[in-house]
Amino acid sequence: MTVTQTTLQLQSHGGTPSYIDVTAEVKEAITASGITAGTVTVISPHTTCAVFFEEFVHDRLEDGTEFLQADLDDVLERIAPNQTAVPPEGEYRYPGPEHYADVESWPDAEVYLPGGDKTALLNAEAHIKATILGSSEVFAVIDGKLGVGVTGYIYFVDFDRTRARARKCQVVVMGE
Repeated sequence: MTVTQTTLQLQSHGGTPSYIDVTAEVKEAITASGITAGTVTVISPHTTCAVFFEEFVHDRLEDGTEFLQADLDDVLERIAPNQTAVPPEGEYRYPGPEHYADVESWPDAEVYLPGGDKTALLNAEAHIKATILGSSEVFAVIDGKLGVGVTGYIYFVDFDRTRARARKCQVVVMGE
């Protein structure tokens, strides 16, 4: 059995969830692996990010968001509304006082709390949404190709709206 790993370097935009189509990169990782029969696993190592499988959509909002992504945002917003207040105000307990104290002790605390602004850490809903969707997806590799239909696409999503970030996505191909 052969196992290969590829790390995708991604960039989120902040402000709204960042949906990134990684289908082409996953297909490239499969081809580069030389594996013809097995599985490919696509993994997010970030707690506010998820990986999911959905149909490619031709229709988009003016900002470029695909209709199914906008619909997903609407549904998840009903389940976990965007956090707008520092706890204990609002609907979330996180981040709590101990979390803020820990972040303040980090050498790069200014990145996370610019000017001491506690609202910069308001992302409880991002963690919840990522937990609901999950951090990984597994697909078949058949005859050296991604084993999905022509309309099936793989998306990486960063639900953290607090700022743009460099993100990583792992692609692990296993098989023969």
